[in-house]
Amino acid sequence: MRSLGTRQVTWVLIALSLAVFMSSLDLFIVNLAFPYIGREYPGTSLGALSWVLNAYTIVFAAVLVPAGRWADRVGRRRVFVAGLVTFSVGSLLCGLAPGVPELIAARVIQAAGAGLMVPASLSLVLASVPAAMRGQAIGTWSAVAAMGAALGPVIGGGLVQASWRWVFWINLPVGLAAVLLARRVVPESRDEQARGRPDLAGAVLLALAVGLLALALVEAPGWGWGSPGFIGLLLASVACGAVIVARSRRHHSPVIELGLLRSRTFSGAFGASILYYAGFGAFVLNSVEFLTGVWHYSAVQAGLAIAPGPLMVFPFARFVAPRLAARINGPGRVAAIGCALNVVGQLYWLTQIQAQSAYLTHLLPAQLIGGAGVGLTIPSLIAAGSASLTPARFGTGSGILNMARQIGTVLGVAGLIAVLSHPAAGDLLGGYRHGVVLVMAFMAGAGVACAGLLTARPQAEAADAQASPPAPAAAQPMAAPALADPGASRKPTD
Repeated sequence: MRSLGTRQVTWVLIALSLAVFMSSLDLFIVNLAFPYIGREYPGTSLGALSWVLNAYTIVFAAVLVPAGRWADRVGRRRVFVAGLVTFSVGSLLCGLAPGVPELIAARVIQAAGAGLMVPASLSLVLASVPAAMRGQAIGTWSAVAAMGAALGPVIGGGLVQASWRWVFWINLPVGLAAVLLARRVVPESRDEQARGRPDLAGAVLLALAVGLLALALVEAPGWGWGSPGFIGLLLASVACGAVIVARSRRHHSPVIELGLLRSRTFSGAFGASILYYAGFGAFVLNSVEFLTGVWHYSAVQAGLAIAPGPLMVFPFARFVAPRLAARINGPGRVAAIGCALNVVGQLYWLTQIQAQSAYLTHLLPAQLIGGAGVGLTIPSLIAAGSASLTPARFGTGSGILNMARQIGTVLGVAGLIAVLSHPAAGDLLGGYRHGVVLVMAFMAGAGVACAGLLTARPQAEAADAQASPPAPAAAQPMAAPALADPGASRKPTD
């Protein structure tokens, strides 16, 4: 592939970041629209209405890895554009839905589009951007994704004042712009060495395994974590996973290359991402519920109160994380520091939380510290996880890393709902305090995983080192996309 210059890289990142911002935004923006949707469809049970959220979550998580594998084979830009178009069509149909069943069906279409475009987006960043610029590019991409998730309450709070339908229609101009830009500026890439028919049955089984796991986590607060329904879904998911492993050992083109999971950095980043995004998802929801339920902020006020945290993400992800990684030998250490900052921010909030509104002195410092932690952690986890990927596996690896993010978010939200559903008698703040402790536990667990598995100096690892002979030169692993010092190479390569 022809090397891109600085200006071209900028436009490629704009196109790819627009898409990931849109999909991340949608994960949280609909939460604020949820009560307004319920008012328009009176008589609909809360359980039925909850599938407006759950259907998107489950399908999105289930599609990610098969879509990444498909993108590697047929073309990453082709899958990326197809995902954008599908997501935009689903958004249009969501806004036009005459009833809840139609809205749920449109959300499934929307989620399928997101599942196609997100892994293709990250794999295109890895494939298109020169190695010297890849660290900053990953920082930008991941910062935009995090900002989309965290700014969901901010943007959603304003849109629902006009109509909840605008929560979906806002995606249309963004999606159109991203499609036009992608077709014009993003170069195509694929696994040129791919041979034979891919394991379609394995792809279906993987989607089913992830979908069953997501469904179990979504329903756990209502069913109970020890209920037969939850345990049954969990066992069914594990059974599907076992069949996938067995198929992957013998299939010539498996849906998951088992060698990826043998990489300490990749599997470590996968596990740390699940824990970190569980904390992140619980944190965002806990903050919104506290501000609207205890301090009685409006949706707009709650969104604005959360905004300073996301505003810290971009500068820390784009500028601080790359320089820090260069100084302390690797993104794993930066991720561990970011997790520690998140724990410190939540600990400060835990000591200050009170029923009377005191935003500037109590919540704002915690938001700023936490935003800095997010900006350090998320790009560093992506960089660490990408270090062992060969160019032929960019889409597959990106799909797995994004699946970890989605499963983690579902786990965190489900855990928080379980905590908030059982407050201490007579203690208005008890549930929210327990929510903060839950967030701290997830973040601390992610930090321990980063410190234990990702702090060795990044080395390029052959994804199939233990499973096959040395790969040909075209399939050798990429240089580790550590968050390199942006000042290390400023000369463009047009």
